[in-house]
Amino acid sequence: MSILVHGPSKSGKSTLGDTTPGPRLVLDAEMGSRFTPSKKVVWDPTQYAPPEPSEDWDTAIVYVRDYKSVARAYEWLNSGKHPFNSVVLDSISEIQQRAIDALVGADIMKTQDWGTILRQISDLVRKFRDLTTNPIKPLDAVMLIAMTKQRDDGSWYPYVQGSLATVLPYHVDVCAYLQNVTLEDGVSTARRLFVGPINGYVTGERVAGRLGTYLDNARVTDMLAMVRGEVEPNSN
Repeated sequence: MSILVHGPSKSGKSTLGDTTPGPRLVLDAEMGSRFTPSKKVVWDPTQYAPPEPSEDWDTAIVYVRDYKSVARAYEWLNSGKHPFNSVVLDSISEIQQRAIDALVGADIMKTQDWGTILRQISDLVRKFRDLTTNPIKPLDAVMLIAMTKQRDDGSWYPYVQGSLATVLPYHVDVCAYLQNVTLEDGVSTARRLFVGPINGYVTGERVAGRLGTYLDNARVTDMLAMVRGEVEPNSN
């Protein structure tokens, strides 16, 4: 399953990424993985092969300091010569900025540059999404994390620059919005992942409604089990 999750800062998006099936690969462009609970190993895909499976780690971290590390990580995943069951891009908003940096540096983007970036990042997203059907080693989950931004009409949408903001939600199986909410008792809180259509937020799915409208304190492994029919679909 491919998932796009957007939400405000510090709402738990990186923590949600840490619940994808392990061993997982996290392409960390925001340095948020340092504080997630999984056991980690650092990997540089531009220098050497993926780490061998080990009980010492369940998450391989690629610190995305430039765009070429993302492209090289994809090449390893597409080859099937890796131990990973899922990949998390944290965040696609920042990875797009790395691509812009590689294209123009500190210069101002021109009109033709925005067309180049749209094609480049849209192609990248589709390539990562298609790893779920890779003929050699398909991934269980591909998760894209994005910042969120409010439009002029008041709705919240996954924040990327340019026309990519319009097409990005169409590339994935699930587009969800994550925020912290206070529960009915007025005291308890939960990280609520809105999946089904909700007014004011860009959300939606094509998994036949198996995830319901929302999930509290969601785990991606549980979401996969619902979609596959291994557990009862969510009733919320």
